[in-house]
Formats: sequence, C-alpha cells, structure tokens
Amino acid sequence: MSDLAKLLDVRVNRPEAIAEAAARRARREAPVGPSGRLLVIAADHPARGALRAGDQPLAMADRTELLDRLRTALSRPGVDGLLATADVIEDLLLLGALDHKLVIGSMNRGGLAGTVFEIDDRFTGPDAAALARMGFDGGKMLFRIDPDDPATAPTMQACARAIDELAERRLMAMVEPFISRRDGGTRHGRVRNDLSPEAVIRSLTVASGLGGTSAYTWLKIPVVEDMERVAAASTLPMLLLGGEVQADADATYARWQKALALPTVRGLVVGRALLYPPDDDVAAAVDTAASLLGRPV
Repeated sequence: MSDLAKLLDVRVNRPEAIAEAAARRARREAPVGPSGRLLVIAADHPARGALRAGDQPLAMADRTELLDRLRTALSRPGVDGLLATADVIEDLLLLGALDHKLVIGSMNRGGLAGTVFEIDDRFTGPDAAALARMGFDGGKMLFRIDPDDPATAPTMQACARAIDELAERRLMAMVEPFISRRDGGTRHGRVRNDLSPEAVIRSLTVASGLGGTSAYTWLKIPVVEDMERVAAASTLPMLLLGGEVQADADATYARWQKALALPTVRGLVVGRALLYPPDDDVAAAVDTAASLLGRPV
C-alpha cells in the first residue's frame, strides 16, 4: 500500500489513529538541546495559499511530493524539528517522521495571500490547548503591522493572547513580526514586508513586548542588512527565516552564517529554500544549513 493510500485509509476509516500516533510519538528530552540552537523545517505556507517556490508557482501544491521532501529533510541528522499546520503535521505523524523532533504548530493562517483581508490574520490553526493535547512543543504566529490597516490591532491582540495561552502551558511561542504595507496605499494593493533594518527592528521590539510574559517567546526574523543592529534590539532568542528560494544558494548560506554568529541568533527556520533548492537536492541543502550551526552531517 502506498503512503498516500495509507493516509487516506486512516483519514476515511480510523481518524482517531491521528491522536493515537501523537500519543505514541517519542518526544525530545528537552525542546532545545544543550547547544541552545535549532534547525527547524517550515511547511506552513500552503495553508495561507502561498504555493510558490522559486519560479514554480504551484511547487508546494503536490502534497505527496511535499511530504516526501519533508521526510527527506527531517531524516537528516542536523534537523531539530518541524513547523507546519495540523494537516501536514498529522500526515507526518502517521508516516512516523516526527519521533524525537520539535513540533511547532502554525496558529494563524487566516491572512490568505493576495486577499483584501490579508492583514486581518485570524487564528485558524491549532490553539494552545490543541497543541498541548497533541503533545506538541509550541505554536508559531505571523504578526504583520500595517500602519494604514486597522485590522493590525485585533491581530496584535490575538497574538498577545496566544502568547499567554502558550506560556501557561510552558510551550514555545514563535512570533514572526513584520512592518508591512500595501502597494499604492490601497486595500487592493499587494502586501509587501518592509525589510529595511529600521522596520525589522521596530517590528521585533513590538513583538517582544506582547503578552503577559515573554518567558517562552522566540522571534522569527528575516536576514537583512545591518543584522548586528537588528539582533541587538531584543534579548529574546531569534531564529532566522529562510525566505524565498534564491538562485545563488551559496550567497544565501553566507548571509545566514554571518547572522548566526550574533549572540541573540539561535538558529534557522527554513522552508522553501531547503525543500526546493535550485539544484533540487534537499538532503544536501539541509546538510549545508546544519553545518552552519556546527552540526555533524
């Protein structure tokens, strides 16, 4: 029976097997190991309608292929865990790919890419209670600040609430902040993240102050110019996001390596750049990223 047939059989005939697989999953002794560094593979893009990788507009649309790429990445010795929505996590649970891995659920995918309500990023994924019930290790939220969009305020409040609910359960809150604006200043313009150092600094200082405690909060930030100044803007641990697939992978790795030398930067959360590398060698791309953290490959 193929993997797809197995997944469909469970989902049709025995959906309770998903919770059983979560209960059986061998967990890490501690979410973060002795090195205090993490390499997490991200795959929460499809639930926001963002399927492009490089020059392929529907690269992430084939779920079986995506799962194969994820299993290859997760099997590499330097990888700590996965960031994904419930559907992807559950498929990988059933396929036995998440033992001894950090599992972070993507909590707010309501701001669908290209919509007029993109900034109104509702929490449509697993909440803190669901993450705890499944034995997962934390939740991630996207927090975009658009100075011209009043929907920023309720999204900000929802993120603060989620941070508190995760902290109550001693689960990691991974916050990905941006200052964002629409092209042309209209509600129909494309949302673009401001990647100037000043904007990134402002966004992460706001994100650092969300919630009743920051004890379990980690920041997921882009690699931009003047990273020394960016990384000095908070004492919260920071993880570098991978961003879009770039034709020059070596230049991307060099930028990551330089930023990883900063004391507050504690690892990488990368999706498309490792799952769909320019040469299509997932294992080699993941091993290269792991080597930047001093991991054996």
